[in-house]
Amino acid sequence: MKQHMNSLSIPPILSSLLFLLLGGFVYFQNRKSSINFTFLLICITTFWWQFSWFFLFNTQSQALAEILVKIGYIGIILLPVTFLHFSLAFLGKIDKFNKTTLYLSYFLALLFEISLFTTNYFIDGYYKYFWGFYPKANFLHLFFLLFIAILLIRVIYLLLVSLKKEPKISLRRSQIEYILIAIIFYTFASSDFLINHGYEFYPLGFIPILFFLSTIGYAIVRYRLMNVKVILTELLVSVIAVVLFSQIFTSEANFDYIWKGALFLAFLILGYLLIRSVLDEIKRRLELEKLTLELKKAYAELEKLDKAKSEFISIASHQLRTPLTAIKGYISMMIEESYGKPPEKMRKPLENIYLSNERLIKLVNDLLSVSRIESGRIKIKLEKVSIDEIIVSLIEELKGLAREKDLYLKFEKPEKPLPEISVDEERIRQVILNLIENAIRYTNKGSITISAKKSDSKIQISIKDTGEGISKEEIPYLFESFSRGSAGTRFWTEGAGLGLYVAKKFVEMHNGKIWAESPGRGKGSTFYIELKIR
Repeated sequence: MKQHMNSLSIPPILSSLLFLLLGGFVYFQNRKSSINFTFLLICITTFWWQFSWFFLFNTQSQALAEILVKIGYIGIILLPVTFLHFSLAFLGKIDKFNKTTLYLSYFLALLFEISLFTTNYFIDGYYKYFWGFYPKANFLHLFFLLFIAILLIRVIYLLLVSLKKEPKISLRRSQIEYILIAIIFYTFASSDFLINHGYEFYPLGFIPILFFLSTIGYAIVRYRLMNVKVILTELLVSVIAVVLFSQIFTSEANFDYIWKGALFLAFLILGYLLIRSVLDEIKRRLELEKLTLELKKAYAELEKLDKAKSEFISIASHQLRTPLTAIKGYISMMIEESYGKPPEKMRKPLENIYLSNERLIKLVNDLLSVSRIESGRIKIKLEKVSIDEIIVSLIEELKGLAREKDLYLKFEKPEKPLPEISVDEERIRQVILNLIENAIRYTNKGSITISAKKSDSKIQISIKDTGEGISKEEIPYLFESFSRGSAGTRFWTEGAGLGLYVAKKFVEMHNGKIWAESPGRGKGSTFYIELKIR
């Protein structure tokens, strides 16, 4: 047989043996697993097909060829059913409907098998090609091809449905993707059925079959499909152990027996530790993957809650701003005596109402800004502006507030006028206004000094005060939403802790920086804004 072996029969024998080995490795990894068992069925039916074709291509006897053709088709007929069985086991979808489908598929496969051996309706003889004999299909073979197509569509559909339900980044998703790729390769092997219907070319089905084997092998090692990593480690340890053990019997001297025996025992200990480490690694990875999935779910829920919060704030703020604006208008008209002169004892309460309403309007505006920032609905409109002019106008606007607290508010102008820069004037004005107002609010005596200078390709604005100062512990949290320093809670209880957060976001939209420095409590503080000259 060896002397007359057909060289064209070598690919089928190699393919069949590789499948048998892989199926055995997977099955003996966990003999109780239905996934491992059904994968073994795929490997056995493929082995049966390819192994039979090896003998078919090497025989010269027409009578033997007729027998081998029918034997080989036993594996071919069962192959699509085992694929369905494996897919259902892997996806955990062996419910009542799928179980019925599976039983029906095995029953139809059995009918095809019976017709194969009792009639000529399935296979009617064989073709004699240059590489050897090949089955000749009859009309029932077309129904078998339809049977394969239906099962294949069902398998792919189940895998795609499961794929959509998996997170974008997960081990399970990667396993399903590689099984789909492997099935595509296996489908290409069906091109050999054309030869059954008289198209003469050498059967190349073993090539995509080997690609299938490579894809499954990669998924086993890279994505721990069927957890065969342990059996591969055990196999490696076993092979090396057998080699070392056999070396003991080749010893000629007592010393050789001792050191080879010691080496064998030492390797057994190390091999055991290696297998344990692989098991521990798999366990840790599974726990990590489970934790990662839980974190992703929690993050998704937090995103939903955050979105709902932003939408609520936006709606509530819009609903509040209209009546507050109306209240401001009416109170202003009452103070300005548009409805007649109010009693003197009402003037102070009206002024207090007006100031409280102003604080509410500012809070609502801050809430709206936060909502728009977090939903990405704020767009900056760049235009050339003079920072000097913005600061001068703000000092003019706030000098009355500083005078009420007997504070010195000044702007240290640079020797040369600063260049105009492209910014959203409304947003930057709001940022500087917020910082100066804070400086006035948290300073009881002394001064607030604003300065601006050009540094390389940037303009740096500083607002320095002699107020309450900031501790080192508070500085990292100053620009977070709803965060307030101890001075803020003591001197201005109405604040919500949004002003600095909004300021930071507006500055970052301009690719700028904002930060605070302070020597400590009671020693004042300085806030800096840095903007690029565009």
